[in-house]
Amino acid sequence: MSQRLVKLLIFLIETQTDVMATFQWEGENAGREFKKGEMEAPGAQAVRMRLARMGISPARIKKKPSGFWKKMSFSAPAPPKSSIIVFARQLSAMADAGMPIVKCFDLLCQKEKNREFRYVLESVRDQVERGETLAGALAGHPACFDSMFSNMAAAGERGGVLGEMLMKLARHLEKREKLRKKVGAAMIYPLATLLVSLAASGIILVFVIPMFRKMFEDMGGQIPLATQVVLALSDYVKSGLWHILGGGLVLGLGLRRFFRTPKGRLFADEMKLKIPVFGPLSEKTAMAHFSGAMGAMLKSGVAILEAMGAVAGTIGNRAIQAACETARAEVAEGRSLAGALGDSPLFPDMVSRMIRVGESTGELDAVFEKIAEFYHDEADMAAERVASFIEPVMMVFLGITVGGLIVSLYLPVFRMASVLN
Repeated sequence: MSQRLVKLLIFLIETQTDVMATFQWEGENAGREFKKGEMEAPGAQAVRMRLARMGISPARIKKKPSGFWKKMSFSAPAPPKSSIIVFARQLSAMADAGMPIVKCFDLLCQKEKNREFRYVLESVRDQVERGETLAGALAGHPACFDSMFSNMAAAGERGGVLGEMLMKLARHLEKREKLRKKVGAAMIYPLATLLVSLAASGIILVFVIPMFRKMFEDMGGQIPLATQVVLALSDYVKSGLWHILGGGLVLGLGLRRFFRTPKGRLFADEMKLKIPVFGPLSEKTAMAHFSGAMGAMLKSGVAILEAMGAVAGTIGNRAIQAACETARAEVAEGRSLAGALGDSPLFPDMVSRMIRVGESTGELDAVFEKIAEFYHDEADMAAERVASFIEPVMMVFLGITVGGLIVSLYLPVFRMASVLN
């Protein structure tokens, strides 16, 4: 591998830093009790300020070390969605039973097995104990509790129906997670098949084809063009294997850096909506998430502008999120929601028409629930169609790549057999 490529690779690895980092801290509270934990923040100063609001005097703050493989990871660590859903259900049951919030969190922290999520729950408990509202404490951990979660908690606290709000939220999160897993399974299959195809082709080019070269040379005569191409490709892969691997690694890290920027994330989400076969599936999934979240929040008594602001970040597609934020600004100026969403090409006409009916009848929350139910079913069927379409396509692709290499190796043998006959 060239020296320039090595330097570029080291630079990309060393600069793989997240906007939010994890810090480990130790300190004492007002009662001189020793406390320690971990906290996500953009810097040590932010951790110090947050601890001060919690009434803790920090004695030591340091950034949690991250190993090489954590830097190479293409996904940031986060508590499982299942843990958050179970937390919402358990807190709902305890709140309905009249148990104090701090006592609820004491029990939940004791039972939580995920270490990172337990630290988050302990932090929320300490903030509530210091006088912070539950919604405000939850909002301080956006990696675990999105704006929809904190807003519905705030609505529950205001109305004295926290348990009911959390149960509605848990049901919504369960539906969303079930749909996400189904869509993810449909999209993982072609990626897995592609990786298997590349791995098999690489093994054949690097290890199998060189074994046939000596036999072809001993046979003499004219080697078919397809076999010559495969032999040349094998030589290229063997001689430049480290360059190919290094180049692929650099390309992957570079793409990761780009897709972590706001422009890169927006570009990726726009492409998701335009890719044939997968585009309609992404659109239906986003509409199901948007409508389900809006229905849940409006039914909980959250104002429409507040609901749109909270839901925009939970849609899962930044292109549609931007359109939702634009529509929110227009609604704030006095325009109808149906008209604002109808101007965006990213929202189907059916959505704006049904919302118009909901606005005219005063049952917007029920209309959003109907839209969400419709798009959940549509996304389920779209995922099944994608799976049924992709499976034969990927099998053909696998047969062409791997089967083509194997057939090209046996062409000289077939020709020699015909000559002998």
